[in-house]
Amino acid sequence: MIVQRRAVTAVLAAATLLLTAGCSSDESGGGGGSGGGDTASPSRAGTQAPPSARATDEVAPAKGSVKVLRTVTEGLKSPWGLAPLPDGDLLVSSRDEGTIARVDSTTGRKTELGEVPGVSAAGEGGLLGLALSPSFASDHMVYAYFTTESDNRIARMLYEEEKPAGEQLGAPNTVFRGIPKGFIHNGGRIAFGPDKMLYAGTGESGDTGLSQDRSSLGGKILRLTPEGEPAPGNPFPNSPVYSYGHRNVQGLAWDSEQRLFAAEFGQDTWDELNQIKPGDNYGWPEAEGDSDDASFHNPVAKWHTDDASPSGIAFAEGSIWMAGLKGQRLWRIPLKGTEAAADPQAFLEGEYGRLRTVVSAGGDKLWLVTSETDGRGSPEGGDDRILELQVT
Repeated sequence: MIVQRRAVTAVLAAATLLLTAGCSSDESGGGGGSGGGDTASPSRAGTQAPPSARATDEVAPAKGSVKVLRTVTEGLKSPWGLAPLPDGDLLVSSRDEGTIARVDSTTGRKTELGEVPGVSAAGEGGLLGLALSPSFASDHMVYAYFTTESDNRIARMLYEEEKPAGEQLGAPNTVFRGIPKGFIHNGGRIAFGPDKMLYAGTGESGDTGLSQDRSSLGGKILRLTPEGEPAPGNPFPNSPVYSYGHRNVQGLAWDSEQRLFAAEFGQDTWDELNQIKPGDNYGWPEAEGDSDDASFHNPVAKWHTDDASPSGIAFAEGSIWMAGLKGQRLWRIPLKGTEAAADPQAFLEGEYGRLRTVVSAGGDKLWLVTSETDGRGSPEGGDDRILELQVT
């Protein structure tokens, strides 16, 4: 017995020493493979993701709450992207009209900045995601992801607030083009990450083979410089591809530890929330939901498509918040590191119809955009709105 106790003590001491030295293993959830196919493995230099759960990771409570504080504005037509301005006002895009408007977050007053030229709205395509330049305070650049007659692309435009309403957008400067377009699955969410690089979620435009083809831009998450070049440290040399094997990515958000999460439409069985690791393969079309194939990265959480059809996501109060279109509800996914700490919890089910975009408003507040005028809803009064929420 004395020998056994000494052995146990030695093991515990060694483990303590390792932890003190800061050693950790890569404990990603799901399959966590580094990519499938027969091409070269991705370079991990400068892109290693944090382990899935660390001693410093807080565990979100199993149950949360949502309170609708107010309707910020209404009367919106096919709203899609939302970008909070430094002063608290909001920029919102109209998918079908191809316009960007500014919403006064106090009064709800809307002012049209202008129309984005070249937008070709059809099906799920049109003027989609918006993002502000990381240097917006000095360069006043607004980035937009939109569908044209030939492709999906990303352009940036100067926002000149001093000009008359309707004339405040400068000519688009295309920074990235050639993303496959289709009547469906155009992706469209863009966001600047904590690294000040531009991330874009794309769809496979209905051609499922594009998702596993790393030479294609469809069915991917892309990581770009603000000028549209492949970002330094990307997993595949000279490629903008950050992760692949996606069906239709429309939600991007980072947690408090700067880890990227993405929401993705399934086909007939499972919608997904994924934690994104550079170079990983998320399975589509070979896998939908969980897979036994170790080369595919399994989701953090999954839903039947009638319950979700996820679009935008945001991080607040230790949880990912996910807007559901067909599901007509807001999902809360409490986190422990990169894993779900408890089962997802649904809020606002059927109260505001289809939900398109959710964005952090700081602290325990969220902005939520409805999507009843996207051609698949049943709007009362024929418009959409932005809500302010308080969440726990």
